[in-house]
Amino acid sequence: MKTTRSRAIVLRRTNFGEADRILDLLTPNGRMSVMARGVRKEKSKLAGGIELFALCDVVVGEGKGNLGVLTSSRLVTFYRHILEDYDRMQFAYETLGQVTRASASLDESEWYDIVAEVLAALDVLSVPLMLVQTWFYVRVAQLLGDELNSVRDYKGERLEEGKKYRYDSQEKGFTQDDNGLVTSDHIKILRLVSVKPLSVILQVGGMGEYLADSLYVARQHAALQTAFK
Repeated sequence: MKTTRSRAIVLRRTNFGEADRILDLLTPNGRMSVMARGVRKEKSKLAGGIELFALCDVVVGEGKGNLGVLTSSRLVTFYRHILEDYDRMQFAYETLGQVTRASASLDESEWYDIVAEVLAALDVLSVPLMLVQTWFYVRVAQLLGDELNSVRDYKGERLEEGKKYRYDSQEKGFTQDDNGLVTSDHIKILRLVSVKPLSVILQVGGMGEYLADSLYVARQHAALQTAFK
């Protein structure tokens, strides 16, 4: 039987029959669905290698149709600290849920990179949750073809240093507003998260006071995506 070995992130586990599970896996080459036979049995050798919130090493054989057969699994990294914080755990579940739905219609290898970065950052409890959320929402919208324009407003005018803006959810962009809460500092953060890996952004300081409003903009812009819960 031909087999394929890959790193994988478990998106969803569905019980099947008496002791089996169907797994939706996210890999560097895209999504795959596999049958894990007997995995719910007490002495199953597969069970320990298919945890949620983890990077796994899996070997998958050919099955019926598009459903492969899991023949081997091993935990590479288990992000156990996520389970120590309720809010981080809830966002980890949200991340998996959103990507499960988004990747069902747009199967891109970048989804694996996004989820892997989010899980790794959530596991470090000193990393601001709002920063991780802002990065995720901006990247999800970007990958789905709805990139947040952090250079020009919705009329096409260049965003200027020292001016204030607000995000217009109808126009899906910024508009100048003297009473707006979005400043040049917020724009810089939103621009940074749209082009840099999360692991790089974590090395940048001084963003704390701007994260709440930056997250608000990111959520507004990714409104369709955040409905995936």
